[in-house]
Amino acid sequence: MEQNDDKARVLLGITGGIAAYKAAELASRLCQAGCDVRVVMTDHARRFVGPLTFTALTGHPVPGDWFDPDQEATISHIDLARWAQVVVVAPATANFIAKAALGLADDLLSTILLATTAPLLIAPAMNPQMYAHPTVGENLDRLAQRGARLVGPAAGHTACGEEGAGRMVEPALIAEHALDLMAVRDLEGVPILVTAGPTREHLDPVRYLSNPSSGRMGLEIARMARRRGAEVTLVLGPTHLEPPFGVNVVGVTSAQDMAEAVARLAPAQKVVVKAAAVGDFRPEKCHPTKVKKTGQGEACQLVATTDILAALGRDKGERILVGFAAETDEVLAHAGAKMQAKNLDLMVANDVSAADAGFAVETNRVHFLTPDGEVETLPLMSKQEVAQRLLDRVGRLLEGA
Repeated sequence: MEQNDDKARVLLGITGGIAAYKAAELASRLCQAGCDVRVVMTDHARRFVGPLTFTALTGHPVPGDWFDPDQEATISHIDLARWAQVVVVAPATANFIAKAALGLADDLLSTILLATTAPLLIAPAMNPQMYAHPTVGENLDRLAQRGARLVGPAAGHTACGEEGAGRMVEPALIAEHALDLMAVRDLEGVPILVTAGPTREHLDPVRYLSNPSSGRMGLEIARMARRRGAEVTLVLGPTHLEPPFGVNVVGVTSAQDMAEAVARLAPAQKVVVKAAAVGDFRPEKCHPTKVKKTGQGEACQLVATTDILAALGRDKGERILVGFAAETDEVLAHAGAKMQAKNLDLMVANDVSAADAGFAVETNRVHFLTPDGEVETLPLMSKQEVAQRLLDRVGRLLEGA
């Protein structure tokens, strides 16, 4: 079978449940993540959603009856089994889970499961009473003992009107698990602390000083580090974005909260990546009640917050320390001075005044600066790609250490 070695290869199996419609979003997410996705559907799955949907999303035809001689001549079930780097079954019905646990092979998808050596990811989806049945639990346990990874199900309101565990988890989480199973784990076991998001410095209970940071850059660093095997702790300021699964999240609000959390956690880390947009100033006084608008208003006196990065640099020891410089002018000059002053191993600088590379966007354009004067300028790319390039450098620093 033709394959693109530059892309991760995912075989997505879809079985016959109402959650089959969510598999379209899953296929789309995997394709957007750069995967080559091929879909195999059971006959019952085709009654819920048509194969043409997945052909359009993936760019590949969906195989039909496995007894079709024309199909087997072009893409056989053995070819698909060998091609896949991971097999994802989502949704996985109670019936299909039973077949997989017993090793039955009466259709294309169940046959592929017996013929492949790729990791298997199963996302169960069924009625809560079915999921609670002992037989289903036994079948899932049997699959897990053989090495399959199970994700979900989630609890909540199901299509049949009942409440309880049985809903398929969201496609974003399934996609993350699939990507995790295919990742190169070159940072296995390395403890890494990442800070992300803005801070809020309150003037009173309803007003605060902050910045437009969404925390996306730091979240992607944490996500990619965990995917590469690191033991990630994420100190996260207020943000509407969901943190990645599998990381230890410590929520904070103010710069002082973040300083205290970092000081407590840093001694156990090999790497600290300080990607948060921490406020440099805070109101001298936080009023216990809302400040009223009377006359000219009360003057707000500002004082400097704790310089977390400088404190880390003074007590760096053997830790690798990475900082970020969000600048609006003379980016390289300001970032270089900051790197030297704060004893960093790597500085990541960007111009946050750029519409496509500043706060609250999905792309970034950064410069990597090193203490020996090297400057690497990256083109505009997704923040996930920036995170990967940054972690490549961290990996080389760890090897050098």
